[in-house]
Amino acid sequence: MPSAPDIFSYRQYWAKRFGPAPVLPMSREEMDELGWDSCDIILVTGDAYVDHPSFGMALIGRLLEAQGFRVGIISQPDWRDKSAFLRLGKPNLFFGITAGNMDSMVNRYTSDRRVRHNDAYTPDGAGGKRPDRSVVVYAQRAREACKGVPIIIGGIEASLRRIAHYDYWSDKVRRSILPDSKADLLIFGNAERAIVEVAHRLARGEAIGTISDVRGTACMTTKLPEDWTVIDSTDVDQPGRIEAHPDPYAMQEGCKTSGAEGTSATVVQFEPKRRKLDRSRTVLRLPSYDQVIEDPVLYAHASRVFHLETNPGNARALIQKHGNRYVWLNPPPVPLTTAELDRLYELPYTRCPHPAYGKAKLPAWEMIRFSINIMRGCFGGCTFCSITEHEGRIIQSRSEDSIVREIETIRDTVPGFTGQISDLGGPTANMYRLKCKSEKIESACRRLSCVYPEICKNLGTDHKPLIHLYRRARALPGIKKISIASGLRYDLAIRSPEYVKELVSHHVGGYLKIAPEHTESGPLSKMMKPGIGVYDTFRKMFEKYSQQAGKEQYLIPYFISAHPGTTDEDMLNLALWLKANGFRPDQVQAFLPTPLAIASAMYHTGKNPLKKVDYKSERLNVVQGERQRRLHKAFLRYHDAENWPLLREALKRMGREDLIGNGKRHLVPAWQPAGTGGRPAGKKTVSKHPSRKTHKASGRKTGRKPPRKPALKQRSR
Repeated sequence: MPSAPDIFSYRQYWAKRFGPAPVLPMSREEMDELGWDSCDIILVTGDAYVDHPSFGMALIGRLLEAQGFRVGIISQPDWRDKSAFLRLGKPNLFFGITAGNMDSMVNRYTSDRRVRHNDAYTPDGAGGKRPDRSVVVYAQRAREACKGVPIIIGGIEASLRRIAHYDYWSDKVRRSILPDSKADLLIFGNAERAIVEVAHRLARGEAIGTISDVRGTACMTTKLPEDWTVIDSTDVDQPGRIEAHPDPYAMQEGCKTSGAEGTSATVVQFEPKRRKLDRSRTVLRLPSYDQVIEDPVLYAHASRVFHLETNPGNARALIQKHGNRYVWLNPPPVPLTTAELDRLYELPYTRCPHPAYGKAKLPAWEMIRFSINIMRGCFGGCTFCSITEHEGRIIQSRSEDSIVREIETIRDTVPGFTGQISDLGGPTANMYRLKCKSEKIESACRRLSCVYPEICKNLGTDHKPLIHLYRRARALPGIKKISIASGLRYDLAIRSPEYVKELVSHHVGGYLKIAPEHTESGPLSKMMKPGIGVYDTFRKMFEKYSQQAGKEQYLIPYFISAHPGTTDEDMLNLALWLKANGFRPDQVQAFLPTPLAIASAMYHTGKNPLKKVDYKSERLNVVQGERQRRLHKAFLRYHDAENWPLLREALKRMGREDLIGNGKRHLVPAWQPAGTGGRPAGKKTVSKHPSRKTHKASGRKTGRKPPRKPALKQRSR
């Protein structure tokens, strides 16, 4: 893995003399109280400002403050008025702009493109407080307000749009967000390492236009460096039917070269003899924006190459032409060390919303106020998920001592704490301290997942550090309960029966959420998820240890409808499995194509980037159109009378009329309750026929009304 300076090793900026602020200011009055005449850096965010490390603007703001900079926050500004971006004056160094913790389009629209009427990251959950495509709008208003001030964009919205990408909401391929926002620099992924380096370089007087070599950043350029070697991505992984080509990671003696447009960089054309390339001075040229608009196969190819270049240990720079300019993507950032992560999470956060919000409720903060992040990253590689594109596959874990100190801080300082920690987790609950057994193998690996199609033999799966953390945390004075609310990777958990026993015996509050996503091999192979047999193995362990602990506990499985590669027959089989196992899902997730995700490329192109993309390869079954998406969702909620007419029609078309009737073996009844079955597409209803005999989560006979399920966190998909 490449080396990088410690993010806390830089010489602090002169403004360190002001010391840390009780809370980062959001007004000129607060700046006056701190003795500031100006801000060095102003962060603009689409979220309400909560000074908690689970909120990006607080994490980055406090980190920059620790570097000695004066940092202000502009939260949810009126994007129609440029004066809203002047409330703190003109920043001395730059504006840092983010949509917030969520992509603004995912935040505002459902998977059926319907407007949501609430926003968990806004006071009192009010909707409409941020614009669509917030990063683009905020960047343009900030530019209008303060001409000449560098604009740096980041966060998940910018990160997922760093190259040309399919946009589900407009149903077209959009340009990289860089030219659309007219920003000077884009920071993708977890931004700490890049933002610290860029801030100090700007403070030393470097022009923003000259900062183009920082890992984890992207910028626009009109020409390519002269001393770099350019390889066309179709030479590395050529789409279509081709002759065998030489090793793309080796260069030949006496190779032919030609000048790339706008540059004198070397472009490789492979010859019989080879010599090694300098990977640190090699850039892969993706198909241009104009090409991926016109050719779905080239779009799928670009997606495949992009994802193969995401390991910080071996990734090369990427370029993609947009008009007469190029988007230049540097390799991903070097992951933070445990020591860096510890110090980052132990900065002086108040862990509360800014006092300006008064008594207003912030739903997102209410959910996570007593939770603790213990790790970052995910090596699962689920194709529908945005975590990998944003945080990467390398797990970054905090030390046990640091986590314990944070629990004690919550216990001793956070108002309203009752002794219950709501989560010790991260993107995945049980990847804490899991990593490749060999640093050399990890740096060279190009697999998209460490656990699919099976768990890699080089992956360490020892859960003992996590078990020890749970036990130590439970033993702290004043701690009554520690729940695990993050998603569990159950295919890893079954490798450690001791962990499953520990989890089930002490950290499940009646329900445990897991995500098999489907039962059929077709869609599961496109998701890169394990087969349903692995779920059955975990379920047996869960029930065994629940019984040993004397607890009545239930699994809550999540399933996705309308994922690329899913047929009507797949959804029917899933519905039959749900019925046979007594599941009646209340909440279901329809597939939502998010920018850059592999599954989104499948949705847009009908091709499978998990394999070599071929013009003649079989087209995936892609579920598009409102009616077809409604049908797949209806199979998951087969018990809802509102869905029965649609299901009956589909079953007749599929030749499965044998599943229509009033017996136990039937999926839907032949009769229709009065007043049901005529709702508009997508309208939410409550089932009029709840059953108290079968538990909605597990199918067990209880003889009583099942307890109400807790609200579930939204997952990035």
